[in-house]
Amino acid sequence: MMGVVLLAVGFWALGWVMSVPVARRLWVLGALWVTAVLLHLLLPEGHGLRALAGGDARVWAVVGGLGVLVFGYGALLRRLRSRATPAAAEEPSPSGFRAAELDRYARHILLREIGGPGQARLKAARVLVVGAGGLGSPALLYLAAAGVGTIGVIDDDSVEGSNLQRQIIHTDDRIGMPKVQSATIAMRALNPFVELRPYQRRLDAETAAALVADYDLVLDGTDNFDTRYLVNRACAEAGKPLISAAITQWEGQISLYDPAHGGPCYECVFPERPQPGMVPTCAEAGVAAPLPGIIGAMMAMEAVKHITGAGEGLRGRLMIHDALYGETRMIGIKPRPDCPVCRSAQPIA
Repeated sequence: MMGVVLLAVGFWALGWVMSVPVARRLWVLGALWVTAVLLHLLLPEGHGLRALAGGDARVWAVVGGLGVLVFGYGALLRRLRSRATPAAAEEPSPSGFRAAELDRYARHILLREIGGPGQARLKAARVLVVGAGGLGSPALLYLAAAGVGTIGVIDDDSVEGSNLQRQIIHTDDRIGMPKVQSATIAMRALNPFVELRPYQRRLDAETAAALVADYDLVLDGTDNFDTRYLVNRACAEAGKPLISAAITQWEGQISLYDPAHGGPCYECVFPERPQPGMVPTCAEAGVAAPLPGIIGAMMAMEAVKHITGAGEGLRGRLMIHDALYGETRMIGIKPRPDCPVCRSAQPIA
């Protein structure tokens, strides 16, 4: 028997020196065991090879049984270890996220103020953007990149060559395409995990209330007071927060209007539309190309903060940014008691 044992040790050592996988070395030991058993079963008693192999098959049966138990226990232990993850190594992950989404939003999840719960709130949020122009372009792109789950965009215009100086969501090869379709293409290319709802029509009094009611937050980046007042009224009546911004030439402004939670509405701050020619549009007065990007990105930032509860939003504050001189001013704003739009809206506790 000692001869077989020495032979087994020699095979094992040779395999270790030659870096033979453990599984193959075990197969060699198994073949030796089978050979030893067969020698006892096939050769007559007293044969020299049987004596060399130990002289008794029962000894090898015991050795084989012990070997099966040892290696079986080791295999079971390795399998259990591979399936078990130590509790300390587990990272909390937002429910409902694919692995690709967790990788995509990792920088958000690392932020203490957002984290996994905040990213889950972004995924569950529904945001409507009115206008896919200068302000809507960066706002839509950053909302999609941030992982806002459902993004609606309403606009009845088509892409024109003059838009491309500042409306970065559109491209030259999409000139003539409806802006909502062009914006949808860009957002889907950026993030396939968000739901996109394009509305190729003008927002009007007949449809505004129903459309706004289907969303949690509204962003208004339009360039005319009729639409701004319409969006503000629909949001105030539905109790929805509104992030509204405007730009002209080198200057932009932005605020969060939320009368349902104690803030003013847009009409509280701007109760009367300016006289014709007092506030020219971008087409009339021009606009610096990066300015819509600055203010539009601020709109998206305020949306992310509002949805996740991070930091301090712009409710009750109007931010005015002068890009020409690099100055930003903050003005406090309050609800107007005689506002015809929101005076009946009571703060929600």
